Amino acid sequence: MPRKGFTLIEILIVIGIIAILSSIVIIAVNPARQFAQARDTKRQSDVNAILNAVYQYAVGNNGALPSAITLAPTEICKDDVSCTGLINLHTSLVGATQIYLVSIPMDPSCPTACATNGAGYTIVRNANGRITVSAPDAEIAASISVTR
Repeated sequence: MPRKGFTLIEILIVIGIIAILSSIVIIAVNPARQFAQARDTKRQSDVNAILNAVYQYAVGNNGALPSAITLAPTEICKDDVSCTGLINLHTSLVGATQIYLVSIPMDPSCPTACATNGAGYTIVRNANGRITVSAPDAEIAASISVTR
């Protein structure tokens, strides 16, 4: 009389195959890398938003850039309070009217990776008046930086 069911070897082989396939899927999906890419995408978007706001300010002020932007790369202050050692663009770009930005964008890794009251993004003006906004805490990309 034949017995019905699976042998222990058959069950172990199926479990082994399932384990191998699931590990391949987890490696392919790699959720940590997906989250890092999402944060870098937000950084790229924020850098572009800040740079666009600076140039919208310049257009609205006869070509004059915000006077707070210096020749040395400095972190942008996130608000209008306590901006010691940071560049305060809040008054120029946000202000009471919120004409260029509703608020200064924050790096996704803040507050742990930012200076006190910092936004996590740096801005610099070169000698020719070109502006560079950077996200120094990029995770996957070597650096996120836009110059205009």
